[in-house]
Amino acid sequence: MDELSINLYNLTGLAVDPTTTTNTDATHNNNPPLYTTPTLLHQSPHTSIYRHLNEGIKILSQPHLGDPQPSAHQIQQLHHELAVSQKLSNGATKKSIARKCVKVANFKGHTALYFEWVNGITLTEWMNKVSIGSNGGQDFTPHAGSGNDGYNSYARRSNNSAIPKTDDLNVRLRAAMAIARTLAEFHEGGVSHGKVCPTNVVLDMVEGDYVATLIDLSEASILTTGNDGVGEGLGEKEKKRRKMEDLKALGGVLKQLFRGFDDATAAGTGAMQNSSFQLTAYGSGVTSNHGSNTSTITGITTLAPNQRYNNSTTTTSTALALTGGEEVPFETWGDETRRKRNKAPVTAEAGDGLPIYLGSLISTLLLTESEASSPSGSSSPQASSTVQYESAFDVYLDLKVMLENQNQFYRQTELDERMIRSRLLLPNVFYGRQVQMSMLMHLFHSVVMLGNSPSIATISALQCTLIYSRQDKDIHTESSLLTPFNTTTGHPGTGKSTLVNQIKKTILEKDGCFIEGKFLKSTRPDTVLANALNNFFGSILASSNSGNTMHMSLRWRIHDVIGSGNNVLLEAIPNLRKLMSEDRDSSNNALPKVGARSGRSAMLGSSHRLPFLFCKLIGAIACKAHPLILFLDDLQWADEMTLDVMRMIMTDPDVHHFLFIGTYRDNEVNLSHLLMEKLSDLREQGINVINISVGAIEKECVNTLISEALCLPPALARPLSNVVHSKTGGIIMFLLRFLKSLNDESLLWFSLSARRWEFDLNKIRIKQISEDVVQHMTLTMTKLEKNMQMGLRTAACLGSNFDAEILRRVKKEDDFDMETFLEKCVEDGYLISIDDTKKFAWTHDQVHQAAYELIPIAQRESFHLLLGSRLLMESSSQEQGELLFYVVDNMNRGLKLLESSAQKYELSFLNLRAGERAISSSAFHSASRYFITGLSLLEHDSWDMHYNLTIGLYDAASEALYVTGDFSRLAALADKPLKFARTFEDKLNIYNNLVRSFLASGQLDQGIATCMRVLAQLGEALPAQLIQEVFHVEVLRVKTTLEGMSNEALLSLPIMTDTTKLATMQFLNHLLYQVYAAKPAMAPIIAFRMVEISIEHGVCNITPFAFGVYGAFLVSTAASDTEGGYRMGRVATELMKRINAIEIIPRLYTTIYAMINIWKEPFQASLSKHLEAFDIGAHRGDMEFAISNLFQYVNMAIYGCGENFDGLVKNIHAYTKRAFQCQQNVAGKSLIVAHQLAFDFMGLEQNAYSLYFAGTTEQSCFETACQNKQTVICRYICLKRKHVAFWTGDMDAAAEMYELSKQFPLGSNARQVNVLVGTFIDGLIAFYFARKHRSDEAKWTAIGEDVMATLQKWEEGSTWNFRNKRLLLEAEYNFLKGDDQMTLNCYTASINAARAHRFYHEEGLAYEKAATFLLHKNNHDGALDCFMNAKKCYEAWGAHGIVGRVERAIAVLLPLCADS
Repeated sequence: MDELSINLYNLTGLAVDPTTTTNTDATHNNNPPLYTTPTLLHQSPHTSIYRHLNEGIKILSQPHLGDPQPSAHQIQQLHHELAVSQKLSNGATKKSIARKCVKVANFKGHTALYFEWVNGITLTEWMNKVSIGSNGGQDFTPHAGSGNDGYNSYARRSNNSAIPKTDDLNVRLRAAMAIARTLAEFHEGGVSHGKVCPTNVVLDMVEGDYVATLIDLSEASILTTGNDGVGEGLGEKEKKRRKMEDLKALGGVLKQLFRGFDDATAAGTGAMQNSSFQLTAYGSGVTSNHGSNTSTITGITTLAPNQRYNNSTTTTSTALALTGGEEVPFETWGDETRRKRNKAPVTAEAGDGLPIYLGSLISTLLLTESEASSPSGSSSPQASSTVQYESAFDVYLDLKVMLENQNQFYRQTELDERMIRSRLLLPNVFYGRQVQMSMLMHLFHSVVMLGNSPSIATISALQCTLIYSRQDKDIHTESSLLTPFNTTTGHPGTGKSTLVNQIKKTILEKDGCFIEGKFLKSTRPDTVLANALNNFFGSILASSNSGNTMHMSLRWRIHDVIGSGNNVLLEAIPNLRKLMSEDRDSSNNALPKVGARSGRSAMLGSSHRLPFLFCKLIGAIACKAHPLILFLDDLQWADEMTLDVMRMIMTDPDVHHFLFIGTYRDNEVNLSHLLMEKLSDLREQGINVINISVGAIEKECVNTLISEALCLPPALARPLSNVVHSKTGGIIMFLLRFLKSLNDESLLWFSLSARRWEFDLNKIRIKQISEDVVQHMTLTMTKLEKNMQMGLRTAACLGSNFDAEILRRVKKEDDFDMETFLEKCVEDGYLISIDDTKKFAWTHDQVHQAAYELIPIAQRESFHLLLGSRLLMESSSQEQGELLFYVVDNMNRGLKLLESSAQKYELSFLNLRAGERAISSSAFHSASRYFITGLSLLEHDSWDMHYNLTIGLYDAASEALYVTGDFSRLAALADKPLKFARTFEDKLNIYNNLVRSFLASGQLDQGIATCMRVLAQLGEALPAQLIQEVFHVEVLRVKTTLEGMSNEALLSLPIMTDTTKLATMQFLNHLLYQVYAAKPAMAPIIAFRMVEISIEHGVCNITPFAFGVYGAFLVSTAASDTEGGYRMGRVATELMKRINAIEIIPRLYTTIYAMINIWKEPFQASLSKHLEAFDIGAHRGDMEFAISNLFQYVNMAIYGCGENFDGLVKNIHAYTKRAFQCQQNVAGKSLIVAHQLAFDFMGLEQNAYSLYFAGTTEQSCFETACQNKQTVICRYICLKRKHVAFWTGDMDAAAEMYELSKQFPLGSNARQVNVLVGTFIDGLIAFYFARKHRSDEAKWTAIGEDVMATLQKWEEGSTWNFRNKRLLLEAEYNFLKGDDQMTLNCYTASINAARAHRFYHEEGLAYEKAATFLLHKNNHDGALDCFMNAKKCYEAWGAHGIVGRVERAIAVLLPLCADS
């Protein structure tokens, strides 16, 4: 027997053995009656009920006439019950919902109705048993810890134990659901019962759940006529009336069920309460209160009063069926109740003491048609059409909803203050979006928890977009990166932030981090990311006092990744400085930095570092123990830097356990929008974009929201929700504000008498509202009191969030009471208090916009100007710094109204201050806007009357425009200061920014020309044309300058203090970068001048780099002054350390360790230096040279050191992604070439180019580079192809690449390791073809001899790097000349030298070349040994493609060597 059955029988007092099987009797008696003979179980004046086996027999009589036979009417009644039963039976219901009548036939001379016996007990008796708890079932307030199912508690308790309140309600709900379901099936079967009451409901257990059966079909009506012609021919109106009567009766039953069963409400049992039986339902067991008796019908036995029976076929107890016509109608017991309790009408008292939800359901069922038209006792004077139930199935569904949502609907039993005041409290919960939520959660677990490649999930009003790597809101529509962006538009306020909050809860529960920020159209976008990070670190600091373990681990992770000295990052994020406990004073460095005019310039000068530093900071926060989600709202207003940070994170190979979530509005963007361009860039870099549609919530979700907000059953809320959805389009914020307005206008109110929310559906349906949510909210706000409207206008001018103190300062005393205003705004959902502080924020930007719309358009400028001026006057000079942005932002909105010059100049000065303050927080876009606004306020006499202000604004604006990349505006702006500035020194910074903009935008000719003009004015004129004579003069002059100066003398040079010479060094540095790309022949002369100035006037932070470049020139000349160049490199390194110019390490190490030291020191020594330079460059944001060092590391590892490919290829992939992440495209493409080389040597048939650019091949990359004249890329691909062809034995292809590479000469550029090794390979190719004795033998021999001579000279500088190479070339030369002994000696010496110097790849090459020579001499055994050794070397190199080629040679040789 199942547990629910045990519970039912425990309730009924019929003890049952739980282990009894379905075919075993289980009663208190060992010999239960089998009803083998007809047994009288009930007798009343009109009805007798017998049981015979599993069949019941009902006999009607006319005792008042003294006639035991039924009348014709009674016989007709029996036939009617049979017809109704057959009608329901034809419905083929799964469970028995009504007594099944078998036939009308003779029984002992009487006309009788035969029916199948029904198991269970009547609801009347069931309620008596359930109500034995201590609370009588009257109070259903949930208590802590109550379970979801009351059956278990019933199973554990005896009949005299107290029943938990929630469990009690659960049991009653399940019973009520069974009754409603049965009545619904009656109606669906085309039958109305007509007599629904507790005594006509039988409850039983079937398959673990309650099943209700309705008995006594004497008053039932057949509503539909079937094919058999059975039916009563009722009209539609009458059918509906009879169904409604059933529903009202159902309400009465539920009222009794949930309010207990006492004497007053049990009047419906009538005489049966006074009879000798506890009456139960057809076919149920009965307990008699009398002794045994004998029926007047011969042979019929009556049971003893203490007997309890069990149905032998089902093991369920059985009860006696009530006869028809005996019960008092439901309306009667309702009247009786009202008279006895002297209470309000039944609908008013139905919900007393019950949860509001349940009370609303029952009271609605009890409404009469007239009450439905005008609700009784309504607390509102309006007339309304109260919703009525039209289907019992709706009642069943609403009861089921209550059972399944206990936390939502059980809690509210008593009226709270908001109900008494009829104030609607709108829910802050999540509705709909199951599909979108599922996809986001999948992404969350994949990316954040498992640590796959970082992903972007951008959510919108209509659509959202998930973006992840292949590896593994103004007032219009909002869209996002989580959907295929299209032309469909949507509305703001669709609940995207609520969707994100679901993820927020999840990650915080998992000890993760959540950083959030929001872009606004009217505020500075470049502060959003910094502010979001600052708030996050503020929360970390606040939680650190409580022992949060995240504090220390986060601090160390950031320190490891970011390092020290990042003042630009610490200035932008003050709370990060506090976390790191670093308040360094950067002024202790006495070395003058070139171009360091001011603190503003220093900050701007390092601004290009910020995107990368933000990226590294976010990467440091995210880890497996503390995964991170970054959420930025309204990306359509994002600045380029923030979008660059997003791109960098997506392509950063070191970032894991991170998810980016953002939103944007699709009507604000198009394909040319910055955001769309950035997304396109991501796709080109191999980032997938997954689209998810997010639109308005569905009608059913709206209905659920309203149902939960009003504690109203869904069926009763549906008419209202349909109208609300139609009017608001399902936009969640619009919907909530509309409901709030209905409540404010008394169209939606709480009725105290009815204890439920009511609404005037007719008036709501015809209510006119704006299609725009902002206009709707603004219209609602206009109905507020005047002082509230003034407060909203004022607060709207203070931005998305504000401090209460600022609001106090800008308002007039009589405008509004601030405390009352703020409290009211929070209560009405306009504002939220931030972390229990005096700071407030608008609940949504659309609410903010609606409040701002209260200000008439014509008055907005003056209103802003008034507030800004008032705040300026009300603040002290110290406070003005803190309130500066509030003052300037508001006054700028009204600057057109300024009339006097004094006012304009004052505001212009305030803009200069605001811009400088914005720069201090790295808000460069905002700074540029402040400077430009300040310039717009200057009048024609500003150069004469306010020179310092004027030149200061132009100077600052030029720097800010350079940082933000607005080069065209910078070029236009520079004209005036270059024309009107009083001194050349005042022009220098403008020139500096202009030249840098030319370099950044690729206008190299203009940049070179500008630099030359400036240098000429600084006294450092350069030759306009470079001819051989001029070059020799410059070389001689620098050598003369350096002549006789020892290293110690150079390192003892004084610090440069002459500002003119500092400026000269700055512009020479700019010029060096530009001519290196555009006119490389001029680069040495620039380096010469920088060295000369440093020796003559002292050193600055650029000097070490100048010495390094000069050293690279010395080793690259035809004479190849290796010693001189190496000396300059050492001087540069030591000088850098002496003056602590750490910031130049990336560019200095690129020069020294890739171009100079390779001539003297082991190749292997450079590897760690390049990685060190990358780390320093990355920490300091010098990404151009940081990435250059990564390329030099790979270049050295492959060509110079022969590092193992298996480990190296993973690093190459990461470095390449890093290069493209930092937009270093040339270095990135060069790294792809190296990546492909690694694949080729490893024998992998993979296209490395397609990993980064879909559809790209090496050939297409080469062709594109040729078309774009990218000589560096072309040269590098040719070198790679030559290298691969040579090592894989395709000598013809190697020779072809040798010839092709001549089209891309190196020029004056310093030679790097790949060029040196390439020269060595050229010599081997030459001797190979010379041995072929073809017509071009002399040509190839000459080439080989030249290379051999070159290597002999190189060996003088570095035996380590070049001896094994020179010896191998000599072996090949002697092979060509036929000197066998010398050939073997050289091969052996080359092998030993390569092994000693750890060039294992070249050791393998020497073995392979020796094997070829031995094969030529028919020494198969010796050749085999050499091939075997070559294989071992190549395996150690990871060059499995070459291993395969050698293995094939070994396979050929093995049979030849077998005999020997």
